[in-house]
Amino acid sequence: MPHYLTTAFLARLAEEGMGVALALLALHRTGSPAEGAFVLTAWMAPHVLAAPLVGALPTRWYGAALAVFAAAIAALALTVGRAPLPLTVAIAVAGGSCGPVVAGGLSGLVATLTAPGEHRSRAYGLDAAVYNAASVAAPATVGALAALASPGGAALALAASAATAALLATALPGRRAVPAPPTAVPPAPREHTAEASAPAGPTRGAALRAELAAGLAVVWRVRELRAVTAATTLAFLGVGGLTTTSVLLAEDRSLPGGGSTPVTLFALGALTGALATARLRRPVPAPRLVTAALTGTGAALAAAALAPSVPLCLLLYTLAGICDGPLLSATLRLRADHAPDPLRTHVFTLAAGLKITAASAGAALTGLTATALPAPTLLLAIATLHLTAAALYLRLRHGSAATGTSGLPHCP
Repeated sequence: MPHYLTTAFLARLAEEGMGVALALLALHRTGSPAEGAFVLTAWMAPHVLAAPLVGALPTRWYGAALAVFAAAIAALALTVGRAPLPLTVAIAVAGGSCGPVVAGGLSGLVATLTAPGEHRSRAYGLDAAVYNAASVAAPATVGALAALASPGGAALALAASAATAALLATALPGRRAVPAPPTAVPPAPREHTAEASAPAGPTRGAALRAELAAGLAVVWRVRELRAVTAATTLAFLGVGGLTTTSVLLAEDRSLPGGGSTPVTLFALGALTGALATARLRRPVPAPRLVTAALTGTGAALAAAALAPSVPLCLLLYTLAGICDGPLLSATLRLRADHAPDPLRTHVFTLAAGLKITAASAGAALTGLTATALPAPTLLLAIATLHLTAAALYLRLRHGSAATGTSGLPHCP
């Protein structure tokens, strides 16, 4: 696990730092962050389209995908604000297409490294903590390097982090079948996996299409996966606008440290929540964590939007982060426990791609409405999305009587 966690942290540090780096690059070179916003949208948007293909990649190709990821970051460091916008957008699309390896593909390997039960629950808690640690460290690192050197130098440092992750990824173990817990879905039908070693050509192409279709079908047909994927995707529609909304709220209420303060407190709270989840002696059932995390985050953000004082607002941001921290760990556990072994990585990358694409849409919606709506109203909208996501999760998880424990329809 230490080798995996190091690889994941370095890759996610690069991913989490891209938003700040692109904004600083565009602002420094053009006087406006607008180009950075366009490039960031192009970076995030292809995740959902690339996710099924990335899910089909053997682990040995993760290093190559991360190398392309690193090269794209380095190219953007040199071209944003200098080269024609269509070129930088094309580079961003190419790099973002490798993003599902960082966002979901790596997490799919945790089940290979751990056995089911408490060890796997703690491992996913640590994996979630790595995500949150990267979200805390990346903006601070980019900001410090941009001040000491330049925004371009900060972006190149992110590229170096991703390149180091690419080298480390070459030593990660391949995906192997791990005994599933009793509640997991039975192995996929043979036609989904029998051609994994088929020769290249039309037969292999047909097998790949079958694997992609099987991954999509599993996410839709397995009740637990359908519920958690739909709920977290809806919540991430709000998460995508949280940074911009927090900056606007900071200006509206003259918060100390500007927009970085509430964002940092939220991230620190999330890291605390994730680490606390990983250290629990007796893991809380993942479905209960999902419901509590979405509900708690939504309630705390709604209270922050209405808070009458600055200290209370910042405290509620921290509480929202603490509530959000266990969500990722619970989501990862549900994916690992309910996805068939041969399709586990497909499920991880597809679900992560949906979330990131939703976040991209949320960021765009926030940008379009920011001038028309006050910051507290935008924050209330984000809170409402989280509370609605909690209700949606409960409805999808308990509302279907046509599926069995595994979530698959009963055979006639």
